[in-house]
Amino acid sequence: MQESDAALLEQIIKSFVDEPDKVKVERTVDEMGVLLLVKLDEKDAGLVIGKEGSTIAALRKIMGVIGMKTNARYNIKLDVPPDKKRGSNNSQS
Repeated sequence: MQESDAALLEQIIKSFVDEPDKVKVERTVDEMGVLLLVKLDEKDAGLVIGKEGSTIAALRKIMGVIGMKTNARYNIKLDVPPDKKRGSNNSQS
């Protein structure tokens, strides 16, 4: 299941975000298991995380089931660029 796990996760995320062209999943393997780094648009981060983390938890559960079959431990990490519209000083006194 070399690259198909990353392709599956990418396809699932692309199906519900507003900017599917900006979604990319990079797969790396180390002694801790398989890391799937999800790069996406800042506006879509809330959709992927979901209310109280429910969506990302479901995605992690799906990858966990795949990991049980392939005897691999999966971890999903979101890589979201910072919002360029917000300044570094956005607090009000």
